[in-house]
Amino acid sequence: MTHEEIKRHRVESVLKELLPEAFASLNDERIKSLTVTDVKCSKGRSNAKVYLDTSFLNEKEQGEALKQLRKVGAYLQNHCKQSEGWFKAPIFTFEFDHQLEQVSRIEDLFKQIEGRNSKKEDNEDES
Repeated sequence: MTHEEIKRHRVESVLKELLPEAFASLNDERIKSLTVTDVKCSKGRSNAKVYLDTSFLNEKEQGEALKQLRKVGAYLQNHCKQSEGWFKAPIFTFEFDHQLEQVSRIEDLFKQIEGRNSKKEDNEDES
């Protein structure tokens, strides 16, 4: 791993901790309850994609939360800069992380397949 990659991973890790703190300082209840699942910075660390957990919000609320997050983006950048003493903070892009839902669906499919296979084996054993 190169020195630049290590720096990028360090910034991502710090942002995972700082952003929930910044969310908690806001007055919007939808944003306060958001959980950061992952942060991915661009190579130059000038942009960061922030992935959020979808657990507590329906689709309409997710859209409203994203709209509000865009409005407070500059505040979030300033919070990160001041907390860490950085000269500049990345520009944030927020997305809801649907990966957990996909993993859950895949696990359900595997359980269904496992159930079908065990039924087949039971039928074969009886023959």
